[in-house]
Amino acid sequence: MLMILSAWASVLPTVLVAPAKHMWTLATSQGFLITLLSLSWMYLQNFNFANPLFLIDKISGPLAILTCWLFPLTMLASQSKMRLEPISRQRAYILNLTFLQLTTLLAFSTPDLMLFFIFFEASLVPTMIVITRWGAQERRLEAGMYLAFYTMLGAIPLMIWITKFYYTHGSLLPTLTHTLHITQAATNYPGLFWAIYNAAFLVKLPMYCLHLWLPKAHVEAPIAGSMILAGTLLKLGGYGILRTSPLLQENNLAQTLPIMLIAILGILATALLCLRQTDLKSLIAMSSVSHMNLVVAAVLISSPWSYSGAMMMMIAHGLTSSALFCLANTSYERTNSRTMILLRGMLLIFPLAGTWWLIVMLLNMGLPPSINFVSEIIIMLSLFNWSPVTFLIVALNLIFTTAYTLYVLWATQRGPLPNHIKTLFPYQIREHLLLFLHILPGFLLILSPVSII
Repeated sequence: MLMILSAWASVLPTVLVAPAKHMWTLATSQGFLITLLSLSWMYLQNFNFANPLFLIDKISGPLAILTCWLFPLTMLASQSKMRLEPISRQRAYILNLTFLQLTTLLAFSTPDLMLFFIFFEASLVPTMIVITRWGAQERRLEAGMYLAFYTMLGAIPLMIWITKFYYTHGSLLPTLTHTLHITQAATNYPGLFWAIYNAAFLVKLPMYCLHLWLPKAHVEAPIAGSMILAGTLLKLGGYGILRTSPLLQENNLAQTLPIMLIAILGILATALLCLRQTDLKSLIAMSSVSHMNLVVAAVLISSPWSYSGAMMMMIAHGLTSSALFCLANTSYERTNSRTMILLRGMLLIFPLAGTWWLIVMLLNMGLPPSINFVSEIIIMLSLFNWSPVTFLIVALNLIFTTAYTLYVLWATQRGPLPNHIKTLFPYQIREHLLLFLHILPGFLLILSPVSII
C-alpha cells in the first residue's frame, strides 16, 4: 500500500517539472497507469491486507479503487477549460487535485480512527481551494464557507468521542478492537449518542436537513470538484459510519427512529425537489442527496444485507453521479448555461451524446440488471424485513426517480432547437472516452457484483 501511495505522490514532481505542452497528457497517463497498478494490487491481495499503517478490506478496498479510478477521469474532464489559464494556475490546479486524491486515499486506507479523522478533515482544505479559486460562479466563496462550517461543526463531537474512546480503551485500531471485542460502553440515550457522534459523517453524506451545503458546493464547483465531491468525498461519510459501527454495542433501531424518519423524508423530498429544478447541476446534486439518504436508512437497519446494499449503492452512485456531472459540463462548455430549458433539442445536434445521456440516466434510475438496481433491491428488501409499511413509503421513490429522470431527458434532449445553439462544436474523442470510462466499470460490475460486497 505504501508503494501505491508513493506512486500517487510521484504525480506531484511530474506536474512541477513537466513542460507545459505535455503536462496534462503526462499527468493523465500517469494517473491511469497508477490506477491500473493499484487495482491489480488490491485484487491480488483479495481485499485483505492489514498492517499497523494500512488496512484494506471489503469496506475500504472498493472505495479506494473508486478514488483511484476517478482521478485520471477528472484530469480528462478538466482540460478544455483549464488549458485557457496561465500555466502556473494549471500546475496549481493539478497539484491541488493530487493532494486531494492522496488525503482521500489515506482516509480510506488508514486503520487508526484518529488518523482517519485527520485525513477526513484534511480533505476539506483542497476541496475548498478548488471551489473558491476555480469555481465559475459569483457565489463560490459563500459555497466554500457553507462547506467549511458544516464540516467543522459536525467534526467536534466526533473528535471528542474518538479521544474519549482511546483514553478509555487504549486503542483505535479496528483489527485490535474486533479481536478483543472492545465496544463503546452503554449510554442512557443511545439514539442521541449515535446521532451526535455520527454528525460529521451525516453532514458529509449528507443526510436531509444537513444537506444545504451540497447544492451550493456542486453548483459553484468546477467539473473536477463536482466529480470528486459526488464520487468520493460523499462516500467518506458512509465509510465512516460503516467503519465505526462495530465499536457500538448492538444498535437498537427503536432508539434511532427519528433519524430513520428524517432519512426516509429526505429520500422522497429531494426526489420531488428534483422535479422543480431548472438548474441541471442543482438537480444532479439533489438526486445525490436522495440516493445517499437511502444509504443512511440502510446503515441504520444494521443487518448484513443492508450493509452490502449500502456499499453497492455508494460505488454505483459514485460512478453514475460523476458521469452525470460530466454530461452537464459538456453541455455547459458549449452553451455557457445550465438552465435546462435552454439546452433542449441537443439530440438533433449530438445523437451520440444523446446515447450517453440515455445510458447514464437509465443507470441513475436503477434499470435492471445494473449495479444501481441490485443495490436498491437489497436495501428495499432490508427495509421490508424491518417494516413493510416503510418499504411501501420508500418504494414511492422509484416513481419519483423515474419521473425526474424522464424530465431531464425531455428537457435537455427533446423539443425544438433554440436559435442560440445551432452552431456548436462537436463532441471530442476525449469526452466520449471520459463517458465510456465512467460506464465501463458499471457494466463490469453487472458481471461480478460480489467483488464489492
